[in-house]
Amino acid sequence: MADLEVYKAKLLEVWAIVLVWLQSPLFWAQIAGIVAAWLIAGFLGKLLRKRIPLLNTEPKEGRLLFPRELIYRARDLATPLVLVLVLGAVIPVLDAATGSSWLVKIAQGLALVLTLKKAVELSVPVAGLQRIINLVVLPSALMMVFGVFDEFTAFLDTVALQLGNIRLSALFLAKAAIFGAILFWAGRQSNTAGHSVIQKQEALDLGSKSLVAKLYSILLFVVLGIVFFQLMAIDLTALAVLGGAVGVGLGFGLQQIAANFISGMIILLERSLSIGDYIEMEDGKAGILKEINMRSTTLETFDGKEVMLPNEKFITTTFVNWTRDDPRQRYEVLFSVSYDTDIEAVPNLVASAVATHPQVLDDPEPVDVELRGFGDSGIEFAVEFWADGIDDGKNKFSSDVLFIVWRTLKANNLQIPFPQREVRILDDRPKLELKRKGAAGKQGAAGI
Repeated sequence: MADLEVYKAKLLEVWAIVLVWLQSPLFWAQIAGIVAAWLIAGFLGKLLRKRIPLLNTEPKEGRLLFPRELIYRARDLATPLVLVLVLGAVIPVLDAATGSSWLVKIAQGLALVLTLKKAVELSVPVAGLQRIINLVVLPSALMMVFGVFDEFTAFLDTVALQLGNIRLSALFLAKAAIFGAILFWAGRQSNTAGHSVIQKQEALDLGSKSLVAKLYSILLFVVLGIVFFQLMAIDLTALAVLGGAVGVGLGFGLQQIAANFISGMIILLERSLSIGDYIEMEDGKAGILKEINMRSTTLETFDGKEVMLPNEKFITTTFVNWTRDDPRQRYEVLFSVSYDTDIEAVPNLVASAVATHPQVLDDPEPVDVELRGFGDSGIEFAVEFWADGIDDGKNKFSSDVLFIVWRTLKANNLQIPFPQREVRILDDRPKLELKRKGAAGKQGAAGI
């Protein structure tokens, strides 16, 4: 009840001040100055946008296109800027005439804040940065207009948590969140832009690009970390203690992360792997190397899946790099012909036909057809050939070669055998008849 009376008294006090303002000619003089400034700014803003070619015509081509586009996009700032200038001109006039211009100064500050907000909307294309500015910069500017910014920051500094020699105030945490968000956004944008520039360098191979990109990311975030500590006025010598704690953490819980990170750097430095290599691990996982990250490496399988492997796997286990030095691979496909086939003609026919495939190579060895054995159903052959690439995914070498073998054998009337079994039935009717007669005699005796 007492609190209600206090609030009521404060409201009455404010209402009394408002009544004094409403009855004061000086107050209405300032209102008139603000209204006049607003009307003049609106008129001059429209006049500027109509008469100045850079503001009324959108540039399409020609010299200095980019700055002309910026000026054209900023045409909506003409009226707010003129309003700020006109209010600035009204302030000395009212000071000289009435000796009071506090309300006009507040109006000028608000106009400046609104102009800043409009400029942010026009010039900052990133929604995240716009949100940071709207939540931090504009409220701070508004508090400065009303002269309460210093009091607000002092109040935040009084709200603190004491942990031994460490004091964490609300002001410190707010500054950390603001500077951290801005630096994190700047880091991400810079990292993306830097990687884009590095990937466009044709003088570097894929492995060198990955190495330079990772080193650039590390250096960038180290610099941003130092900038953050400087902005927060944190003594960098205190990082020695933090470094010791991190070292203990790496020794216990973070050793796998550290091992994968170091393994990734070793892979990039020694260039044992390159983007685009076909890798087969000892546990059977295989795919095209798509990306080498700080902690893991990505393999893309031919069925569209992505396999994430820790970098440590490529240091401590065995793997096969099919395409590191030479993308050419040797393959073989098996086929059979029937036993009544002239097998002397088969190798030349099949080898000549397979050699016509556009991706089958003559070097390092031409197509070779070998007799492998005599099976239960037919004579077994194998055709060996070299091809440029991996026999999977978009390349179907084995399938194409089998089709060629099928068409070649069919065109030359050579039969592909199928499993056959020969069953012989022996003539055992007399024995069956004796057994039947013996069984009938036994049945008669049983009946008697």
